[in-house]
Amino acid sequence: MTELLRDMARRWWLLPVLFVVTAGSIAVNVREETDQPALAAAFAVCGAVVLFAVDRWLPAVAVSGALAGAYFAVGGANGPAFLIIVVAAFLAAIRNDVRRWLPHVVLSGVLVWAGLVVRGVREDDVAVGLYQSLWVGALVAAAAAIATTLRTRLDAQRDRARRAASEEQLRMAQDLHDGVGHGLAVIAMQAGVALHVLDKDPGAARAAMEAVRDTSREALEALRAELSHLSGEPAPRTPRRGIDDIGQLVARVRAAGLEVHVDQAVPGPLPADLGNTAYAVAQEALTNVLRHAAATRVALRIVQTPDTLEITVTDDGRGGEVHDEGMGLTGMRERVAALGGTLALGPLDTGGFEVRATLPVAPA
Repeated sequence: MTELLRDMARRWWLLPVLFVVTAGSIAVNVREETDQPALAAAFAVCGAVVLFAVDRWLPAVAVSGALAGAYFAVGGANGPAFLIIVVAAFLAAIRNDVRRWLPHVVLSGVLVWAGLVVRGVREDDVAVGLYQSLWVGALVAAAAAIATTLRTRLDAQRDRARRAASEEQLRMAQDLHDGVGHGLAVIAMQAGVALHVLDKDPGAARAAMEAVRDTSREALEALRAELSHLSGEPAPRTPRRGIDDIGQLVARVRAAGLEVHVDQAVPGPLPADLGNTAYAVAQEALTNVLRHAAATRVALRIVQTPDTLEITVTDDGRGGEVHDEGMGLTGMRERVAALGGTLALGPLDTGGFEVRATLPVAPA
């Protein structure tokens, strides 16, 4: 009962339709002095009432057509009763695809046409009934077409909203993976360094723990910002990283005990998206070296030509082992592809692993 009331509230505009059909059918049948005005008006009113059930029960379209056809079959005069089948077609098409609503609307039209023919035979004027069937059919087709267009637009809007939400969730997951994952990898390495030198070199252990503190603070800030954004609470977004932040990234990796050689030749400023993607590639590649490669040395090379920006990360670790492509590498590949670039990665013949991203400087 509650759901039915909600459906009626959603279709509040059917109340004026019900009023027009009821009052109009009574008025035209009294004016035209039809043989059975009360019976004809009753059929029209019932047909209009059935419209409220179309949302929940599609065969109600045919039921409303049968009642409208009965209205004409008993001699009901021309009037707002024609609205019944037109509105029924609109309601059916606005909520269902063509394959579902078309048979019901066609059956409803046939029943109305049959009622018009019966009335035409009784009044010895079949041609008028056939003519009326044509223009009523045109109105029904127009109503169904309008409803289908509206439904298609609404579906497209909902699809765009869902796609935007999914893309935002994926972006947040990638940002969390990049920022927090990198921070945890650095923290783990620095903690290991601190434990290793704790007794022999307290100063070095202290420096490693200070690096753990600073890195964990950055990771927590990134996590807090993304979770606040997810929950809808106001929070400053994590600033986008770029080429200028590569130095800080390398410093953190070096502090974790890995030797990093940097060869950077970027003569001028880069577009924000390009710089952010270059930073993300370097961060993910260096994080993977820390977490998986068991390497002692890594080379980071960033070179800009007139047409491309190339980022290469090469390590001397366990490049020959199987390298699973998880969220990090998948996100890296998607970031590069979004800018029209290419990503090549894999083990080297001489040992170790290489990641090479080539990004177009000009828009793709």
